[in-house]
Amino acid sequence: MRNIFKSKKKENENFELDMDNIPNHIAIIMDGNGRWAKEKKMPRSMGHKAGMETIRVVLKEATRLGVKNLTLYAFSTENWSRPKDEVGTIMKLLVTYLNKELKECHENGVKMNLLGDITKLPEDCQKALNNAIETTKNNTKINLNFALNYGGRDEIIRAIKLISEDVKNNKISEDDIDEILVQNYLYTKGIPDPDLIIRPSGEQRLSNFLLWQCAYSEFWYSHINWPEFKEKDLRRAIADYQNRDRRFGKVK
Repeated sequence: MRNIFKSKKKENENFELDMDNIPNHIAIIMDGNGRWAKEKKMPRSMGHKAGMETIRVVLKEATRLGVKNLTLYAFSTENWSRPKDEVGTIMKLLVTYLNKELKECHENGVKMNLLGDITKLPEDCQKALNNAIETTKNNTKINLNFALNYGGRDEIIRAIKLISEDVKNNKISEDDIDEILVQNYLYTKGIPDPDLIIRPSGEQRLSNFLLWQCAYSEFWYSHINWPEFKEKDLRRAIADYQNRDRRFGKVK
């Protein structure tokens, strides 16, 4: 018998979650921090700060629901073009989040991983990230993957270069190259492709996020800005996902 989790969509509107069909991997493009701040006539930095608090809320709910992998698009390779003070604020908030949440995350079985090249990040960010990854490396409740200085095209180019180098050094042959091999050269090696990709703020595009991995992902868009994204919104996205017919190119 299916295990059903009931919740309210709106005050007078119910929806159900099939707890046997929770997405294994949910990826979120955390968009709308700046818009949220602008609407409230606040500095953009306050939007990013509020967005960090949302991470805490969504991580707890995802863990409670049994999601095994949660990937958050935190900073793209293109985000370096933003104003210097905004980039600096994001980096400082990242360190603050990791230092503040690490103990609780570790106690709750969260394993932190990184997608992207952190060598360009400030030294204190690299130190905080490496400490979080090392501290939580043996946890198994949920994988929390931060995409930082990450770009989907950059990831694919990196994989091509690594594969080419290994072919050149006779570690592999051209005949070995298939989907499985390519996946092993991506940042997401060992992580299943996302079942569901969520983007708040009203935008409907991938923005260079998980381009290889999203081949058969389901997409869910919302006009809610990320700082206002709550547990009910995550449940609503999952409920919508559960009502879709996933065929992966096949015919049922």
